[in-house]
Amino acid sequence: MNALKRNKKLDVTYFPSGSSFDTTILKDRFDAILLPNNNTDGTPDELIGIEKLKIPVICRTGDPHWAKKYNQIRFHDKYKIDYYFNFMHEDYFYKFYPKHFRYKTIIFGLEAKLYKNTIPFKERIDDKILNSGAIGKTTLISRIANAVLNPHQSGWYFYKLRTMCNQLPYVEHFGMVGKRYISDDYPSLLSRYKATIAATTYYPTIKYLETTAAGCMTFMEITDLNKGNYLGFKDGETAIFINEQNYKEKFEEFLKDPNNPKWEKIANAGRKYCVEDLNNDRAVDSLVQLIETIVN
Repeated sequence: MNALKRNKKLDVTYFPSGSSFDTTILKDRFDAILLPNNNTDGTPDELIGIEKLKIPVICRTGDPHWAKKYNQIRFHDKYKIDYYFNFMHEDYFYKFYPKHFRYKTIIFGLEAKLYKNTIPFKERIDDKILNSGAIGKTTLISRIANAVLNPHQSGWYFYKLRTMCNQLPYVEHFGMVGKRYISDDYPSLLSRYKATIAATTYYPTIKYLETTAAGCMTFMEITDLNKGNYLGFKDGETAIFINEQNYKEKFEEFLKDPNNPKWEKIANAGRKYCVEDLNNDRAVDSLVQLIETIVN
């Protein structure tokens, strides 16, 4: 929201609302309507008069895999949505949404200024690797129960490699309480470690940007399945790519020689690329291009 305001090509007005909003007040005053989500957790349930407006509607989506569970496709016509965007690769979006819906991948979520003051690389913990975020439950009973009762929705399903990493003695894990980490200052938590893990099975998440921007040498799960190459990181240059077959080998190479200058070089290059090229202002530039394409 701050980055939208910072963009010189945009004149942004926010309209806080309750469960309904009268869109007819927008007529002839705006070039586009931007919705935070195609669900009622971010957008009013009722957009009064939206069907009468000729203003294009652009909508951020939540995680595409929840589209069926929450019946989000019904909002396509209800909100008169012209275009969608989110962090994920388009292939993942179209696994759950109709092919005629228009979608653009926009890599957003990194507010670069939050990562300016981090601990110098040489002063960080180097005998442990940080693993943060949700993981699957490892007990056999839990895994069987999830496979039967919660298929394609469990921590093992979305974070298989991240969960596997957590079984290693040199991996430290910080989970979440509700929707927050135990530390309110997540960048500072990350920057206590030289090396961190960013691993999601089906699509990269903003964590890939956060760990790298914090100056960590990031072990990233980049595979044909999660199509993480679209982020633009380069193996051995701005990150270290891992998968279910090689992750232990990659970790042990680092831990055997954590003071090797190459790790800091990778961390610094990754941070520079991430902060300069994958920040919220670049994301808004992409959104502006999308708006210009639709309205022109």
